[in-house]
Amino acid sequence: MGINLNPFTWWNGATIGTMIYGLRGKRQVGEDGLGNTYWEGGSTPQGTTRRWVIYKGANDTSRVPPDWFSWLHHQIADVPDQSLPAPRQWQKPAVPNMTGTAYAYRPSGALEKGGHRASATGDYEAWSPDA
Repeated sequence: MGINLNPFTWWNGATIGTMIYGLRGKRQVGEDGLGNTYWEGGSTPQGTTRRWVIYKGANDTSRVPPDWFSWLHHQIADVPDQSLPAPRQWQKPAVPNMTGTAYAYRPSGALEKGGHRASATGDYEAWSPDA
């Protein structure tokens, strides 16, 4: 049994203060496949509409898919479902940054994969200052 730290910590999602006061008068415009919600409301000093994301789980910017990133940064005017074409059949879904996890990429010579590199093929000639 653990303590629910979400109301008090910003790194586990939105705090209770954000949920009560920060979203008052704002509207939710969408949700992505990872459960993150996207909000809009108010305006910046430049006159553009404020847009932001409330993460589901850890606050990690690599968990924002590219289409919603475009919406957050005003690169597209409307939400991705209405502004962008449907994804192509060959496109893979966006994945968060896996560095530091068990799913991180490790090349064949990495210590986690045994540390054995492929032997040299003979097409490499070492540089020497005498030549």
